[in-house]
Amino acid sequence: MQPVRGEITVLLGKWKGGDSSALQDLMPLVYPHLREVAAAYIRRERNPDVLQATSLVHELYLRLLNQRKAAWENRQHFYTFAAKVMRMILIDHARERQAQRRGGEFDLIPLSDDLVWINIGGPEMLDLDHALDELSVLDVAKVQMVELRYFLGCTADETADLMQVSKSTVDRDLRFTKSWLYRRMHPETIPDAA
Repeated sequence: MQPVRGEITVLLGKWKGGDSSALQDLMPLVYPHLREVAAAYIRRERNPDVLQATSLVHELYLRLLNQRKAAWENRQHFYTFAAKVMRMILIDHARERQAQRRGGEFDLIPLSDDLVWINIGGPEMLDLDHALDELSVLDVAKVQMVELRYFLGCTADETADLMQVSKSTVDRDLRFTKSWLYRRMHPETIPDAA
């Protein structure tokens, strides 16, 4: 994910300093990873013509270009932001598909093997977005872990490196977060406290 240690951070610093060509130099370094993540989402689609990996990464690129004040300090900050943007793109895609299929059936395509109860393009994506917004009020770091791990496709080790925590912390926090999200999105599964 990191071609030469510090190269991404240097380019981000140049971009922050007003060098518009820095983004052009940065994208070839991060594109392979972003494309791989997008392709993984597309492989799960039953109708891959609806959303293509290249278009997903290009949409991310366009949104990055529109950032007037790029203030990323390092690669961790950049990838965390890219994960949030990827989440927003997938949420927008889910809203669009729901609007097109209102009242109809939708394909069940899990967001990840760890979150099989959240389907890309289904109403669960919108519920997940609301639940993550709610969780961000309580713990932003856990939301960032979810975004990095499940929206940007980072491994647990990469997530730990980007978050500057141990892999065991990522594993523990994601177990807790997945459980919290499931209970938040499926309150009917919580037994009565009587």
